[in-house]
Amino acid sequence: MVLERQPGELQERELPDPQPGPGEVLVRVVACAVCRTDLHIVDGELAAPRLPLVPGHQIVGTVAAVGAGVESPRPGDPVGVPWLGSSCGRCRFCRHGLENLCDAARFTGLHRDGGYAELCVADARFCLPLPGEPEPALAPLLCAGLIGLRCLRFAEQALLPDEPGRIGLYGFGAAAHLVAQFARARDHRVFALTRPGDDEAQQFARELGCEWAGDTVEGPPVELDAAIIFAPAGELVPRALASVRKGGHVVCGGIHMSDLPSFPYRLLWGERVLRSVANLTRADGSALIELVAAAPPRVEIELYPLSAANEALSRLREGRVRGAAVLAVATRS
Repeated sequence: MVLERQPGELQERELPDPQPGPGEVLVRVVACAVCRTDLHIVDGELAAPRLPLVPGHQIVGTVAAVGAGVESPRPGDPVGVPWLGSSCGRCRFCRHGLENLCDAARFTGLHRDGGYAELCVADARFCLPLPGEPEPALAPLLCAGLIGLRCLRFAEQALLPDEPGRIGLYGFGAAAHLVAQFARARDHRVFALTRPGDDEAQQFARELGCEWAGDTVEGPPVELDAAIIFAPAGELVPRALASVRKGGHVVCGGIHMSDLPSFPYRLLWGERVLRSVANLTRADGSALIELVAAAPPRVEIELYPLSAANEALSRLREGRVRGAAVLAVATRS
């Protein structure tokens, strides 16, 4: 499925089979989850460096072939291909474990063709070993899970010792439904905030262990230690700041958000922290794989054939996806 213009719908196209170059692997895609970042690219809110482009960066599959110099992974290995496709490895960010901030980083489904296809090429160094066969339910972990876990780690910096954390999740989609489970496994109290009237998402949040679920206008019933904003709505930032205690953190987890409105300084005062999370690192991937292997979360998916990618994106745009949308691309061979 190819994006030929921004904004625009994806077009079904027959393309030549890609070939792995030195240091690369050819991946036979089993499934690719649909991310809000894909939607931002399709809708033109995130400019694509080149068109035409195959989107998709939550890819699970098997290695079909390897390029020169690749010793691992090997053909037949199950792998995940995440958003971070490569980094320079030399800049000050890369040298200090911040490859997610590398100015020369290249991202899957943005700079290089992604997983809305039967085959894709990836940098072997940035592929993640999967904790099992490349099942469709693993695909959302490659971004929703990775970014969610990174957000949770930063939110936990605000927690007080010897007390269960009070963490609010603004927006309850693919990432939040995983983070809620990660946080509950760590004995945090979790509060889900959705759009007013989204009773289905609120009920879903309760099913996954959230102590309370309500809407963003009403706000949480307790003062929070930290809030994570997954919805791409800048107007939620002042609301989240108003909901956290002094010293609390508000973490913005999206790559794109509408403009933040002005707000009074008193909402930030009291050593509250407002920060973003940008991309992911391979260390994040290793931490997630270890976590999932030890305690697999419940991953709620809506499955679509590859040809229905536009329908999946439309449902995501309208906020009608329960959990994560996943494109089933191929049957494992």
